Amino acid sequence: MEDVGSLAARVAAVWLALVLALIVVPSALGVSLGISEAYMRLLVRTLEWATIRIEKGVKKAQPQMLKTPVANGIIERDETTMEKEIAGLHRVDFEFSDIFYFCRKGFEAIVEDEVTQRFSSEELVSWNLLTRTNVNFHYISLRLTIVWVIGVVVRYCFLLPLRFTLAAIGITSMIVGTTMVGQLPNSNVKSYLSELVHLTCSRILVRALSGTIHYHNKENKPQKGGICVANHTSPIDAIILTNDGCYAMVGQVHGGLMGVIQRATVKACPHVWFERSEVKDRHLVTKRLREHVADKSKLPILIFPEGTCINNTSVMMFKKGSFEIGGTIYPVAIKYDPQFGDAFWNSSKYNIVSYLLRIMTSWAIVCNVWYMPPMVRKEGEDAVQFANRVRSAIARQGGLTELPWDGGLKRAKVKDTFKEEQQKNYSKMLANLGNTVFVMELSKSASVPGCNGCEVG
Repeated sequence: MEDVGSLAARVAAVWLALVLALIVVPSALGVSLGISEAYMRLLVRTLEWATIRIEKGVKKAQPQMLKTPVANGIIERDETTMEKEIAGLHRVDFEFSDIFYFCRKGFEAIVEDEVTQRFSSEELVSWNLLTRTNVNFHYISLRLTIVWVIGVVVRYCFLLPLRFTLAAIGITSMIVGTTMVGQLPNSNVKSYLSELVHLTCSRILVRALSGTIHYHNKENKPQKGGICVANHTSPIDAIILTNDGCYAMVGQVHGGLMGVIQRATVKACPHVWFERSEVKDRHLVTKRLREHVADKSKLPILIFPEGTCINNTSVMMFKKGSFEIGGTIYPVAIKYDPQFGDAFWNSSKYNIVSYLLRIMTSWAIVCNVWYMPPMVRKEGEDAVQFANRVRSAIARQGGLTELPWDGGLKRAKVKDTFKEEQQKNYSKMLANLGNTVFVMELSKSASVPGCNGCEVG
């Protein structure tokens, strides 16, 4: 047993030495040895080959298997507005068949509405050799099956231990480094060391995800004293951004490992963490954020105004609180490539441990980040209008669908006020249509020969 134990210790030491020498140290220095690039080239070629094999196999065997993914729509919708459709339905007299319009719309909403689709993973056009994305494709060929089995072995027996090791090193370094820096008196040296620790640890954590990130328009990077606003797909969004620069985080105080990280990092960097009771006090939150923005020596605040994760296809309603603070807004658009791994966190379905396991057993995390020109609130523009303008800019840049719905619908029911608003709109439409029909009938009567001066009662 001692021989086995010593052998395991030696293997672990060699493994750790290789990880430190080939990945951790180069990551900390911001250099690459080309290992990640070679892995991505091999991965892209493998997935391209798999796609070709799938297409050929489907054409030969079952043409119906290669179908449009669910995310593109399983219902062929009529894009006619409700006002026009109701105008064609309603006459002076009500007919029982008129209700079928509303029945059809109700079934469409239940089966496939545009809101709840955004709270589930997007489907891929072609299978990327991950078991959890194999929705539309089944057994194709022996060679493809062998490649898939090899992929499972590589992901679970090599990549997962490697990524877990890197994540442990990155998190431990973050806690130890920020705790040590936090003991120093406030000075430029402390700020420099804090940014260095955050940046270095973020680079290690990105390597733990096999992350390949393309940053665009770096001249527009958020500056100190500003507010960085980005769309939200995953908890790793923050790591993706801090890999290229440092930010002051805003969020609620957590327990467990996340709480330990929060308490350590806030000692070295002016992050803004709120207690659960404080989050409900909107004025207190706004006040603390204003105080942070007013100090131009502090790092830019990073905020995700959607308040929840959306599935990499859309941008939903921005909370107006971030846009009432004042100061300069630096919009950032983040778009992940789902071919290599699904970054979306469906928090209502998976806990954080299950989510991280799915991420670490994916092929890689590949995404594009666009820094956009800074935006300021225009004269006469309220916070809601400003938030919508920023959201529209982010959606256009990231190629995302812009939706006016609140991301809170992920867990909550539709508010009664929203239902009442739609009922009022429908009542107004009926009233307007009734008046229109009455005028049309009056015109017809007036045009009937021998009916000049007839009284229409």
